[in-house]
Amino acid sequence: MYQEILFEVVDPVCTITLNRPATLNAFTSRMQQELRHALGEAERRADVVGIVITGAGRGFCAGVDMGELRLIQAAGSVAAADAQTEFSGARAGDPAMGPDYTRVFTYLLTVRKPIIAAVNGPVAGLGFSLVMFCDLRFAAEDALFTTAYAQRGLVAEHGTSWILPRLIGPARALDVLWSGRRFDGREALQLGVANAALPRERLVDAAQGYIRSLAATCSPASLMQMKRQVYRHLMLPLGEAMEETQALIDESVTLPDFNEGLSSFAERRAPRFARLQA
Repeated sequence: MYQEILFEVVDPVCTITLNRPATLNAFTSRMQQELRHALGEAERRADVVGIVITGAGRGFCAGVDMGELRLIQAAGSVAAADAQTEFSGARAGDPAMGPDYTRVFTYLLTVRKPIIAAVNGPVAGLGFSLVMFCDLRFAAEDALFTTAYAQRGLVAEHGTSWILPRLIGPARALDVLWSGRRFDGREALQLGVANAALPRERLVDAAQGYIRSLAATCSPASLMQMKRQVYRHLMLPLGEAMEETQALIDESVTLPDFNEGLSSFAERRAPRFARLQA
């Protein structure tokens, strides 16, 4: 079904692989549309608890394909250069989160399941933006990160100026954005860009294993609500966030997952939580 990504589900993990290795998986309009469609499919499937995004070959994503950049330059805007494919208009995520979360790649924050970027090699430009909007980032120790925006006469693209300071602080974010310097997975961990730095050969297995661990021990509904809380509450005053949280607490204690959590603890067994439905 897809031409530029690979889509694989092995319960409880969906693995999406950017699959243009000859270009270091550089983005085309089609790839972006396929990715959004695939995330929507993963979100709807009950056999998927979490999602891993990685790259084919030796790179994660080198940014926007040079051919696409020429089209964008000629068209005068990013939107004007978008290709029309069978996946145009694909949707993923929860529209109830509001319009702030509907753009390139901000919609990842509304996908109802955990998303881990397994950064297996070089990542730059728009690929860097994609990685920042994943929920967690596992990096190969020798992966190379760079923003590369300033070196192309661009600005911090597609919400990176919003998410990166929230991950690593304004001063570190400005250094990464201004200098465009390369840093590896080990430094990404030190900066707070990555949650883990691993040997390349263990990277995807570790990301998939993290999802399997969540599936074995956690309520998928709780994971969804926590993700929603974290990203919504970045935009809310503390009082409003607390009010919303209290309403969610009151609702959660009436639901089957709370009863199952108590029962499994008392009976000293693994919990059997229901999966999210489409």
